[in-house]
Amino acid sequence: MAIVTTDHWLNHKSTVPANKGELVELFVRERNGTPPGQPRKPVLMLHGRSVPVLPGFDLRHKTYSWAEALAKAGHDVFLMDLQGSGLSARPMMDDPRNVNPAHQHLLTPRPPGFTPGPPNYPYQLTDSNSDRDELHAVVEFIRKECDVEKVAFVGWSAAAFTMGPYAVKNPERVESLFLLAPIFPPKGTSNPPASLPQPGFPTFLGTKDGFKNGWGGEVHCDGQREDDVVEAAWDAIMRSDHVGSTWGSYDGLNRIRNFARWGWNKTTAAQGGVLGGSVPVLLVYGEFDTQANTSPPNPNPELNFSVPALYDSVAGPHKLMVKLACAGHSVPWEMQHQNLHDLSKHWLKHLKVDGKTNGVFDMDVSGELSPAE
Repeated sequence: MAIVTTDHWLNHKSTVPANKGELVELFVRERNGTPPGQPRKPVLMLHGRSVPVLPGFDLRHKTYSWAEALAKAGHDVFLMDLQGSGLSARPMMDDPRNVNPAHQHLLTPRPPGFTPGPPNYPYQLTDSNSDRDELHAVVEFIRKECDVEKVAFVGWSAAAFTMGPYAVKNPERVESLFLLAPIFPPKGTSNPPASLPQPGFPTFLGTKDGFKNGWGGEVHCDGQREDDVVEAAWDAIMRSDHVGSTWGSYDGLNRIRNFARWGWNKTTAAQGGVLGGSVPVLLVYGEFDTQANTSPPNPNPELNFSVPALYDSVAGPHKLMVKLACAGHSVPWEMQHQNLHDLSKHWLKHLKVDGKTNGVFDMDVSGELSPAE
């Protein structure tokens, strides 16, 4: 059956310090594959730190669209951008002076009227509270739109900072939690800083070369990454950034929001036995991922990340973890992407891996699962 694609612009009263109280628009794309006459099975997909939701989950290149794969399996798939990312509101980010001063040299040629210097808004942009408020707004929209009590979550990378604690606090709204390459600092801080917003700047910048080379550092298998997918993914990132795509060189620049985070650690993951209890959890990561599993370990507990530590921290018994062979942090754009799609489809239907609701597995490049040794 045909997939119906609808772009929504949700009105939301912002809790981001830079525009607190203002009515802003949150971008949500819906790809509805619900068969006629069947109840809707909503899935919400959330991006990580540097890649907006459409390039990450709905890359219209060959077979890479994860959202399309789930929609074809009969799900009603929703994809959201938090403020500061993609097509949602980007307060303070259009001012090039609010770019990290260490990155301002990339603004060549200079945008009109720009003179390098300290930021005009000298603070980090968003924070854990505002991100979770926006996630909640979209969850409530989906629950009403689909007439359901619960929504299945799929998150990539830093999405874990938002989806994990939200699921702990709102298990009555969350069907299950699928986290790809989740960023998890087991000894991260639990409490917000004494004052918000935190000093700093709103915007980092990423270049195409940095994107390609950083990803390339995790490519260690023949055929792990197709050459043309780098261009396709970067082009999609630029289509999600109407301002950044005009900055700098011919290739444009990726504007990445700076956010203050807290409340995601081994204490949160275990709280109340919710994760792995009323909210089943599946964790997936690539064997070459040095972002979700910092290697070597970072001495700063806020920057020391581990997926196995998250698995160990989840207190409930309904928890699974799968390591993908020949894969890095960017699995949705690598050769394992179709196995990832199939794994997520099976999970959303059965909430099991290889017939089990608990355990640690390896998946080879053919999609075969085996218990981890």
